[in-house]
Parts: sequence; structure tokens; C-alpha cells
Amino acid sequence: MSSGAVDPRTSSLSDARAPRGMTSSALLLDAALGRCATAGRAPTPGRGPVRTRASATSSSSSDRLDDASLLSAKLIYASSPAMEHTREGHPESNLRVPAILDALAAANLTPEARAGELVRLDAFAPATREQVMEVHTKNYVGGLNVLAKTRAPMDVTGDTYITSASYDAALRGCGAAIALVDAVCDAAEARESRQPGSSLAPAAFGLCRPPGHHATPKSAMGFCLFGTVAAAARHAQRARGMARVMIFDFDVHHGNGTNDIFRDDPSVLFVSTHEDGSFPGTGKMSDAGEGEGVGATINVPLPPGSGDAAALAAFDDVVAPAAVRFSPDIVLVSAGYDAHWRDPLAGLSFRTGTYWRLSARVKALADELCGGRCVFLLEGGYDLTGLGEGVADSFRALLGDGSGEDPGAIAGLTDEPTEKVRRVLAEAKAMHQL
Repeated sequence: MSSGAVDPRTSSLSDARAPRGMTSSALLLDAALGRCATAGRAPTPGRGPVRTRASATSSSSSDRLDDASLLSAKLIYASSPAMEHTREGHPESNLRVPAILDALAAANLTPEARAGELVRLDAFAPATREQVMEVHTKNYVGGLNVLAKTRAPMDVTGDTYITSASYDAALRGCGAAIALVDAVCDAAEARESRQPGSSLAPAAFGLCRPPGHHATPKSAMGFCLFGTVAAAARHAQRARGMARVMIFDFDVHHGNGTNDIFRDDPSVLFVSTHEDGSFPGTGKMSDAGEGEGVGATINVPLPPGSGDAAALAAFDDVVAPAAVRFSPDIVLVSAGYDAHWRDPLAGLSFRTGTYWRLSARVKALADELCGGRCVFLLEGGYDLTGLGEGVADSFRALLGDGSGEDPGAIAGLTDEPTEKVRRVLAEAKAMHQL
């Protein structure tokens, strides 16, 4: 950390467990894809010159915040709750974002209570087909649209459903992520014009669903339809001239879709901390990328039971040094809250305060490396209490407030398997020469 940076270290489905395997509705999806008039493949992501902001598809001027908001904000957020994308009893339901908004209101983390500091971005356009086809095949994007419009409601995979509104909801979630990238970059530019070389951009947070990090270039998976963080990363490169994008994924489940999308791309650093052996069974440490992208993928599978100390050690020992070496132009975060000790879908034991400490560390790192530009995007989190509390504590960290964690709620938590964690981190550091 630079001398001026804040050191955060001091300051239902029938079964409520992680799905272990999925049976694809392959015949239905293949039939839709075969009928789709837009069949084909998207251009290979990450190849070709980075376009300038003026030549790329971006948010319209009407979607952008005014200068006063860009100059005053500490945190900009957008909400895309996708209320019509839901299934009764499914953990990835339309109750999730309202639970977060309720927790924020209860904690006085609203634009009304924090005027000027906390800014809500209300006007944003859905992502275009072209924007999501930067990270998904044309065939998949078109086929999902066909299924949503003609066959929904249905399962696209064994655990991933669509309704008639799901395709549009997924585009809107990606649009919110893209608009937040624009907002952070716009704020950086506005502040630089006022105080050259001396100001930092605000953070941003997208309360968007459905989640995205399991969606592969060719398929839905793990409750995810489109790769939200991946689309935001490509927009940052294509439209905003960010040559190097870092994605940090702290969801309890490995972001296999993001991993696959950027597997051979050295311009995107993907670092994931996740529970070893949990869904989808990917994210082994040996997966370090392919071709030109070897070394730009870093997977840190944490032993079951790992908690606060493991999460912070993984960040300090692996995530931060990798970021410093990569020197990103912007940091994107796949922010999953299903590692919370309350969550039923996996077996890590993060505390509410863990999310405060991780979020504070991310912001301090972004302040040091890339002018403060960082955007958090919601992934998992299926216990509504844990989800709301965790996101609220992330908001507090990004606003510069202290944690709101209740010490009484964590009194009974046991420590993680410390020696196992040490061995994992030592192996990761050795493999990636950190």
C-alpha cells in the first residue's frame, strides 16, 4: 500500500446445499439454437485493437450522472432486481435485491441519509446484444432469447431456470454493470479535470441479478445467464480504453464462466478465492490459463470451513501481490456473499465483517494502482439476512465507515483449518511466483 492509503487490516430447492451436478436441457436448447437466425460465433474476445470511447457502443449521455454527483460521490450504485425473473422456492429469487435494499435502509445507507456521498444511478440502458456477444457466442445469445420468448418457464440447466422476462433481465443486469463502469470512469475524468493528479474515483456497486460468473461463452449454468462481470470488463476495454482489467471473485463458488471467457487472454487478470470441492468442481490451482493467458488466471481453492483469517490472508498473500504485479487500469469484483457462515449453499465461514475488510482492501488497492476505479457486481448470497448484512458492510467499507458487524452474532464461530490454509497459500504463491 502507498503511505497515504488506508490499511483495512486495522481500521428452496429441495436440498439446501450446493448443487453438485447439473443435467442440461440440451435437446431444447440445441433446438432453439438451431432455429435461431443469428447462429454463428462472436468475435474472439480480447483480440484486435482497443477502441476509443468515441468509437464504441456506450451509455447515452442521458444515462450519465451530472457533474455534481460525479464530483461528490464516494460510492455509486445501481439496482436491477429482476422481479419477474424468479421461481418459487428457488434460492436465486426476486427476494434477494429487496433484502439488500432493506438492509441498506435499516443501516441508513441510502442517498437520502448520505446525500452527496452515496449516489444512486437510476437511468441506465440494458446491454445490447453486441455487448454481451463480446463474451458469449452469437448462437447462445440468440438461442436464449428464443427459449425465453417461446418456451419459458423452463429449466435451461438442472438448476438454472428462465421465465419469459429472464433474457431481458439478464441484459438489464449487464447494462447496469456497464453503466457503473462508465460512471466510475466519468467520475475519474471529471475529478482529474478539476484537480489533476490528486483525486481518486469513487467505487461502484451493482445490485444486479441474475448473477453471471458461472455463465460460459456457450451456456447458462449455476443460476447464471450472461457473464455480467465479463461484459463489464470487455466494455471497460473496448469503450473506455482500459488496457488491463483485473477481476477478483470472492464468491464461495468458483467463477468458472469468467475463467473460461478469459482463459487465454493476458489483458484480463482473473483471481478467484472459493471453497475447494464445491460447485461446479472447477477452479483447481493448476488451472492458470492457457496460451497467451498462462499466468493471468489465479485460482485459490480454500479448504471447507475457512473463514475470516483465511479470506484476508488469501487477499494479502496472493490477490494483492498479483494485482500490484499486473497493474490494472480498473478492478472489477464478482461479489458473492454465499461464503457467509449463514448461507446454506456451501461451507465457508466468512463473517459479515469479512466483507467489510475485503471491500476496504479492494478499494485501498484500487486507490493505489488505478486511481480508485473499482466496480463491485453482485453474484451469490442466498441467506437473506447474511446477504443483506454482508452487502451493507461492503457499502460501509466503500464509504469509509466502520463495520456494522454484531460481535454477538459470531461468538460461536470456530476457526478455519489454519494449517491447511497456509499450505494452500504457500502453493499458490510458489506457483505464481508471488
